[in-house]
Amino acid sequence: MSVLFFYWRCFNISKQELLVGEQITEDEVRVINADGTQLGIIKTAKALQIAEEQDLDLVMISPNATPKVCKIMNYGKYKFEQTKREKEMRKNQKTIETKEIRLGLSTDVHDFDTKVRHAVKFLQDGNKVKVSIRFRGRELGHPEIGKENMERFAEKCSEVANVEKPAKMEGRNMLMFLAPKTK
Repeated sequence: MSVLFFYWRCFNISKQELLVGEQITEDEVRVINADGTQLGIIKTAKALQIAEEQDLDLVMISPNATPKVCKIMNYGKYKFEQTKREKEMRKNQKTIETKEIRLGLSTDVHDFDTKVRHAVKFLQDGNKVKVSIRFRGRELGHPEIGKENMERFAEKCSEVANVEKPAKMEGRNMLMFLAPKTK
């Protein structure tokens, strides 16, 4: 029964994963027991027999070594613990998003303050903020007004943000990036 299950499991292993059991084609391998003791260099058939007697799997852990190193372990439990570890690492990882705030050359005071409040909230959440002004038509002739608006915006956010990239024209847009201050 365990032999059928063993073969079934071998078919589901991708090429990126470790070689298990009958997939190991080497004549001789260095074997490490489940408790970490070295059994030495043994024929692969004998190592598979030892693993089967212990009701465990023979897994090639170091395919680049000479001779190749195999360990006797419970491969299913190893894969489960590995996925659990990866999930835990992803959970603890913080992704930083970039939020965008769009201003205009003629953005009124109240609208400007509202956009500042939104930017401060984004920055306090740990996100970066991209502030942009799109110039239309004749507005392109007055980039200094846009620069003033950007500087005023950066000044209002200065308590919680550092200017990562100062205001710069890129085509019809002026862009500035703010990053949250580190504590």
